[in-house]
Parts: sequence; C-alpha cells; structure tokens
Amino acid sequence: MPVMDDIDKTILNRIQSDFPLTPQPYQTIAEKLGLPEEDVIKRLSRLKDNGIIRRIGGNFVPEKLGFVSTLCTAKVPETQIDQFTQVVNRYPGVTHNYQRENEFNIWFTFIAPSMEEIEANLLKISQETGIKDILNLPATRVFKIKAKFEL
Repeated sequence: MPVMDDIDKTILNRIQSDFPLTPQPYQTIAEKLGLPEEDVIKRLSRLKDNGIIRRIGGNFVPEKLGFVSTLCTAKVPETQIDQFTQVVNRYPGVTHNYQRENEFNIWFTFIAPSMEEIEANLLKISQETGIKDILNLPATRVFKIKAKFEL
C-alpha cells in the first residue's frame, strides 16, 4: 500500500481543524466517511508509524493557561544533532523541534509555567549536551495563523 492514499488524505484533512470532541472521536470520523472505526484507527496508526503524523492533540494558548512560551535556537555541530535533539525532546514542554540551514541550526519551542523554569531547563540541556550557544527568544508580539495543509 502506498504511504498515503485518498482515504488517508481525507482523514488527515478532517482531523486537522475539525477533530470531533465526542466520547468516540474515531467512530465519529468513521461514520462521516462511511468507514469502519477500526479502519480509521489502523490508517492513523500507519501514518504515525511512517512519520506522516507526529502527534494528534490539542493546541492551547499557553498564556491563557498560566504558562509562558518561547522560541529557542542552538548552534549544534552536525555530528551532535541527533544527540542534542534527543535530549531536548525529553522535556515535556518542547512542542516543536526542527533543523534549519543556518549557523543556529536547531530550533525548538518551549512551554513551561515560568520563564525561570525554561531558563533552568536550557541550562540543563547545555550542561548535558555541551552545547553552549543556545538562545532564548521570547516573543514580544504574537501572530497566530491557521496552519491547515489541504491534502
């Protein structure tokens, strides 16, 4: 079976911004698409296993829940990228982690109850990885866009 067929794309289009808030959301999706619930679950599991889906979950505005968020970046030698990102990804407040072609080549977002906690965690990451060039870039103004990828 190809990595994604038209049914997979339809399911992904549906769950991006219209995930049902019901006791059995996958059953609700399946009913709307005329599929068995088990088929929807198997397809989503396969897409996750193939790296198409990273996670399914809610997105919240951290500040409205009493948290702070920030964008961080680090200069990481090519040979240490895997090790560095594994350490960063262990922190539950890290929501995104990606590589860019730049001197500061690893970027990640961090959410925590306070900026002091984020700073303490960045220090721990630096100590554990040996990476000294880690910048904390808190937003001064937030612009939200709706990111929906029509498949």
